[in-house]
Parts: sequence; C-alpha cells; structure tokens
Amino acid sequence: MLGYARVSTADQDLGGQVARLKDAGAIRVFDDVVSGKQFDRPGLSSLLDHARPGDSLAITRLDRLGRSLKELLETVEDLKARDIRLISIEERIDTTSAAGELIFHVFGAIAYFRRRLISERT
Repeated sequence: MLGYARVSTADQDLGGQVARLKDAGAIRVFDDVVSGKQFDRPGLSSLLDHARPGDSLAITRLDRLGRSLKELLETVEDLKARDIRLISIEERIDTTSAAGELIFHVFGAIAYFRRRLISERT
C-alpha cells in the first residue's frame, strides 16, 4: 500500500495525514504541498510512476487527491486501468468493489459540491 498526503500551504502540517496513512498500512507515503486546484503535483506523479499492478493507493480523504470531480474520475479510471486499488480512509471507500466504486462517485460529487460552495463564499 502506497499513501498520498497533500496540504495546500506550507503553513499546514502533513504529519496527521502521514500518521493515518501509515497506521492504515502504507509502506511509503508520497506528499505534496500544493493547492488542490493545481494539476501539477510532483508527489502524486512520483507515486503514480512508482505504483505497480496490484498496489493500493491510500488517501485520508477524497479531496486530498483532487478538487474537481472530473480530475477525481480521471484519476480513478487511470488507477483502475492499471489495476491499482484506491482506498479513502475517512470515507471508507475501496474501489475494488462495485459498491465501493458507487460510493466513490457519490462522495466525489459531494466533495466537488463542497469546494464550489467554499469558492462561492470567498
């Protein structure tokens, strides 16, 4: 299991995410300190280059992987095509089952909706 942690600014701490990922079984954690709006995330790119078929990619929450629903869907499709499982600890999502994939889509849409609300308020 490989982990991915992301915070938006250098003022934020990755430690909590990294600890949760390691507690969940991640043997290596890749990270980024970059806004979720950015598509260029070197840590995520390194993880995806490192991952092999049969691996699992663990995140603490879906919004750590991407802010837009389109980006989340594209990432999960890429992982699925490469036989890499996605696990979201907080939402308890595991995309290897049909139910897990459905829940991913529902929570992905909710995460996108929340991000839009935040944008509208600022």
